[in-house]
Amino acid sequence: MTATREQGQRRGVILTVAAVLVFMLIVVAGFIHRIGQPRLMSDGELQANGLYLMDPPREFGEFALTDHRGEPFTPASLEGQWTLVFFGFTYCPDICPTTMAFLDQFVGQLESTEARDTEVVMISVDPARDTVEQLATYVPYFNEDFTGVTGEFLDLFRFATALNTPFRKVPGQGDDYQVDHSANVVLINPRGHYHGFFKAPLDLAKMKVTYRAARYIWDH
Repeated sequence: MTATREQGQRRGVILTVAAVLVFMLIVVAGFIHRIGQPRLMSDGELQANGLYLMDPPREFGEFALTDHRGEPFTPASLEGQWTLVFFGFTYCPDICPTTMAFLDQFVGQLESTEARDTEVVMISVDPARDTVEQLATYVPYFNEDFTGVTGEFLDLFRFATALNTPFRKVPGQGDDYQVDHSANVVLINPRGHYHGFFKAPLDLAKMKVTYRAARYIWDH
């Protein structure tokens, strides 16, 4: 009887320990799952982290530009996915290559659906030098999936102005001129509307959490 009682007690202890371990695993798994989920953030929290949303998102009209593959770039090109738009130029000495490298790092850390439906587009603010061929050399250097866009000056200027990112050529520098432009990154939603912008200077951790939050708000 004593041996049987000891066996029963031992079995009870084992079952208790197993139950505690299972409970702890469930708690830990739930915690990890919650960490991985987007968090609903207020406008104030989003802005504190560098993301400013349009309320409501804005349409910005028609445009007809050309991408670095020689294909038309129109409003339809911005529909069906989230798009990060940066205005820059290939002769830019610092801000542009730094931002393009940052965006490559950013999309490289996205996962699952976010990775599949996030596009990056660089719109040239220097069409006189940024030909299709020039962009085709420059843009894929940072990421082969990125898209470079150029076009007529007035078309580009109107497009940039509609997205609150006007630019201007710095006078008095001859052929080796610079172009003043914003370092912000514009966010376009899957309807092709101006959804908001990430204010420079960009921070990788903050941009990741606010981008996920913006998508979560959009979906819910």
